[in-house]
Amino acid sequence: MLRHLAKQFSANCGKMTPNSSSRLLRKRVAREAALLLYSSQEKEYKQAKERAAETLGIRVLPTNREVAEELDAIAEELEGRNRQNRLIRMRKEALDIMCVLKSFHPKLVGSVWRGTAHRNSDIDIAVFSEDPNLVVNVLNSKGFRIEKTEFAPTPERGKAGASFHVFVRLPSGDEVEVVIRDPEQRSLRYRCEIYGDTIKGLDIEGLRKVLAENPLQTFVPKRRS
Repeated sequence: MLRHLAKQFSANCGKMTPNSSSRLLRKRVAREAALLLYSSQEKEYKQAKERAAETLGIRVLPTNREVAEELDAIAEELEGRNRQNRLIRMRKEALDIMCVLKSFHPKLVGSVWRGTAHRNSDIDIAVFSEDPNLVVNVLNSKGFRIEKTEFAPTPERGKAGASFHVFVRLPSGDEVEVVIRDPEQRSLRYRCEIYGDTIKGLDIEGLRKVLAENPLQTFVPKRRS
């Protein structure tokens, strides 16, 4: 199916004249990059875009948002109604684990917050603690299956830093990545590398409200005209 989508898109783009705009070329690269991300052949947008451009022999690169929009379209085409059901389930799972970690001020971020999750997405939750072991101990005490933990570099406004990541596998098969940051970072605002907006996320009450009122609500900023 992915190969069919790629061929179909290439055929449509093949009708372009030599003077076609860079916008259409970017869209072609964005589609190819999105296919690489969706099929898990690449994990990062930068590498996916560069590989897609090289494969297609095109020098212009799309924005991360353009790739994200193609990725969203592919997921919608291939997953249909199952995608909506999965998003609701993942948001409910996120609420459950956030309630367990409520003393660490959890926030749901990533694609499950955005409402753009697809079948290969995980649940991203940010928490704050001076001691990562406290978070790990709570998860263990509640019977969560921790698959691995690791430190990862996180540059903060030009300064080198690190966060502790805990990967949890849920009974549904979904993966949760809990990112543990220093409490001093609670007031920091992070810019999204994909959409360019501030990552606000959802706290427990915010997520409860979404699930009660509009469980499929999306949090994607509108394009600037």
